[in-house]
Order: sequence, then C-alpha cells, then structure tokens
Amino acid sequence: MATLVACERRVWDALVSGDASVDAAALDARFLGVYPDGFSGKAAHVAQLADGPTVLSYKLSDTRVMHLGSEHVLLCYCASYTRVSRTEPEVMYVSSIWERHDGGWLNVFSQDTPAGEAVV
Repeated sequence: MATLVACERRVWDALVSGDASVDAAALDARFLGVYPDGFSGKAAHVAQLADGPTVLSYKLSDTRVMHLGSEHVLLCYCASYTRVSRTEPEVMYVSSIWERHDGGWLNVFSQDTPAGEAVV
C-alpha cells in the first residue's frame, strides 16, 4: 500500500507545486477522471496546472487497497484539501485505479466524490 499511496501523493504534490510534467508522468494516456463537474482525460487533468498550483495543501487518510488482478489495484482514501482559490478546506473520497507498468505504476482512472456535510 505504501508504494501506491506514494504514487497518489505525487499527483497531489504536482497540484500543490503546479508541476504539470510530474502530473503527466503519473497518468496513463488512457486516464479517465470522473468528477462532480464531468469527465476528464489526461490532457485536461494536466492542463489545469497551466496557470500554476491548484491546491495549497492536502491530507490523505483512511486509505484502503483492493487488488483487481495482478496488474491493477484500486486505491481509495479520504482527502482533505484547500484549493488555491478558496480559504475553507474541502473533503472528498477518492477512488483511483493504478496499473502496473515496467517502470512502476500509472493512474488509469480516478473518481472524486464530495463528502457530506457531517464528515470533517
């Protein structure tokens, strides 16, 4: 699990640093993101960093792993984060599917689900 959490943190760290190349390196060409505002491919995910960082800070908790076969793993967790454009933290549940490649793991799918008001 530690390896997959480190992979996921690289994506979050890219959002904090604004480093589009790190974000791009973590995502498979087939990447599909499912978000409250719609679908996103790899190009759109990386493009969000064109103007710099999008996240000020984040914390991941309650991580869970489900093996989906020898080459795929589902990583689920709760993320508390603050966007650059806001002052209040937000909380969401994230499910990411990572695929094993020769050079490590690439993210092929991610879905973000906003947490209800009672979760903090």
